[in-house]
Amino acid sequence: MNKRLKNTIICCLLVVFIFFLIYAIFKINNYSIQVNSNENSNSLNNKKIGWGIRRGKNNEQPDLGKENIENMKKHGGYAIGNKENKSVYLTFDEGYEAGFTERLLEILNQNDVKAAFFITAHYLNSQEDLVKKIIDQGHIIGNHTVNHKSMPDLSDDQVKEEIMRLHKGLFDKFKYEMKYFRPPRGEYSERTLAITKGLGYKTVMWSFAYEDFNERNQKSEEFAKKIILDNIHNGSIILLHGNSKTNTDVLDEVIKEIKNRGYEFKSLDEFEL
Repeated sequence: MNKRLKNTIICCLLVVFIFFLIYAIFKINNYSIQVNSNENSNSLNNKKIGWGIRRGKNNEQPDLGKENIENMKKHGGYAIGNKENKSVYLTFDEGYEAGFTERLLEILNQNDVKAAFFITAHYLNSQEDLVKKIIDQGHIIGNHTVNHKSMPDLSDDQVKEEIMRLHKGLFDKFKYEMKYFRPPRGEYSERTLAITKGLGYKTVMWSFAYEDFNERNQKSEEFAKKIILDNIHNGSIILLHGNSKTNTDVLDEVIKEIKNRGYEFKSLDEFEL
């Protein structure tokens, strides 16, 4: 073996050695990152918390509970707005279409109000034209997951799949990037809040809701108007369900009366803590 060939072989071996050394260092670092990530996730409390419905008195802000407020603050979520400002934020949950959203959109347009619609994958796949209309009219589309499952019951990867598969589906259809998330059933844990935040989402809960979602047990118009107007407050995040006929029938009158009382409807993009 001549000297030149010997030097060439040595150089090749050195290159291979350096390549494998770099690869080994990368794998070790990557493994460490994954371990730390898993440790961080596993260290967070996964106690299931149901948001529920709270009431204040005399149109004052309700007490949403110390634990809820601390969790929202820690993970950057929205639950109730600034106490001093007469701002309100209107949101709808849309798991499926019951035939009322077209009318809801007409009322919102007539009253110059922008709302947020939290949809599921079923809604996106079955009501593509309506989703496009919501976007085109300047409303917000929020993420309500693919299958409407309770987030604390799922693994980290399942939580991510429920959120990001819908995110990708909407983006692929309309190039629309969702950024607000509402946990199905109002159930969350500190772990799921952290995962949601890590995906670039802001969790949005509510400070007013009522039992409006059961189509077989719709409240009277008088009841709906009274409970909404009796509980409107500064910084209200109002949750209504889009499958409610009663909500559709009273929405115009309710919006006008809320404005008449000096409140201003704002978009979640204008949210003030």
